[in-house]
Amino acid sequence: MHENVITVEGGQPLRGLVANAGSKNAALPILAASMLADGPVVLENVPDLGDVATLSLLLGHLGVEVKRRADHRIYINTVDPSPTRADGKLVSRMRASFCVLGPLMARRRTGIVALPGGCRLGPRPVDLHLKGFVALGADIRIERGYVIAQSSGLRGATIDLGGPRGPSVTGTANVLMAAVLARGETVILNAAREPEIVDLGEFLIALGARIDGLGTSKLRIRGVDQLGGGLHRIIPDRIEAGTLLIAGAITGGDVMVAGCRPDHLEAVLGVLEDADALIEVGRDWVRLTGYEQPQAFHCTAAPYPGVPTDLQPMLTSLATLAAGSSTIGDHVFPERFGHVDALRQMGACIEQGEATLIVHGVRQLNGTGVAATDLRAGAALLLAALAIRGDTTIAAGCYLRRGYEALTEKLQHLGGRVSVGLQAESGRRLQSPDDAWIGAPDSPSRRWPVSAPCTEVL
Repeated sequence: MHENVITVEGGQPLRGLVANAGSKNAALPILAASMLADGPVVLENVPDLGDVATLSLLLGHLGVEVKRRADHRIYINTVDPSPTRADGKLVSRMRASFCVLGPLMARRRTGIVALPGGCRLGPRPVDLHLKGFVALGADIRIERGYVIAQSSGLRGATIDLGGPRGPSVTGTANVLMAAVLARGETVILNAAREPEIVDLGEFLIALGARIDGLGTSKLRIRGVDQLGGGLHRIIPDRIEAGTLLIAGAITGGDVMVAGCRPDHLEAVLGVLEDADALIEVGRDWVRLTGYEQPQAFHCTAAPYPGVPTDLQPMLTSLATLAAGSSTIGDHVFPERFGHVDALRQMGACIEQGEATLIVHGVRQLNGTGVAATDLRAGAALLLAALAIRGDTTIAAGCYLRRGYEALTEKLQHLGGRVSVGLQAESGRRLQSPDDAWIGAPDSPSRRWPVSAPCTEVL
């Protein structure tokens, strides 16, 4: 087991230009959807992440060759369409692995996939996925922690994917992938509108799928007999872009993120303007200029086009140092407050209610040792540490490596004093060659690497 420990010497405003990587949340379902293709697939702008490596290994166990190149391209080709059981240990590492179930049913008529793992964000059932598959004609049962789905041939249906917390993003992706090869027409109501779903749909269209309504809450899919190969470029990662911009705001810096999609960031840019940051926007870049202290703001994470739940923890960190009291809610994952206790250890003054935080800004946070509980909590603690005049250590495990490409290096490029130490109980840190098979049939599984009192309230 490997443990990344990040040391931050904060108090330095971040300044400079940084490039936006490809989207994790788009790349993962698109990788899974590549199983639907009858020919080779080439993906561009794929981020170099632990989660991408994990899914690539999973595809390898399912008979798919996955070859990564140093230029952020991945070449994919199915060489053995017979495996139908996804490796349980790999699926347990991240929730997105469950997205192989739709392609397995559509292409191979059987899928056996463990109930998903990933970051601990409270209950995230897959009921809507299964409801959609049953509507398409699949026979579903759950045995010993595995979903077993079988079908003699999927058929089109009308499916409502609305849930109590809004549309299911992964559910929309999974059902969409199954529907493209179903007989007849499928209509998905209350579909997720996220840019990552649009990107998945555009990839499938490039392979020959017939999909209307991308970016709206109603998708219409007319099934086709087969999909071919193709080339697709993954969209920029709006969560990484938002993280870097919030890092500029919390340090009172001047940060430009290039190669991003400003139209995907409108909600969070509005919140940052409320926090008194100056925002400039170009065709494919955003520049944020922060001030010595942000102002209090109010926001609630909601399905797109709302503020992304994945940025709620980082906005909470920003609020800890804002002048006044901020309110932050999360309607998508109301339990997603694993970062709060660690921020309190750093001296933050936070009241927690049901799905809502009231954050009373303090003059300064205190450097200390904290531990992350999930990917975005790790990023939130890292951003808070950048604003502290002193040293902070963050036990982040493999969280940041899972979801951010070279985040610590990008912060260093912007002037952040950040270093990463690797502790290992056994073995050594894995190094991937520039041109490496990271998923191939029968490939072996590889591992990638008490609240403090509030300080003076403003």
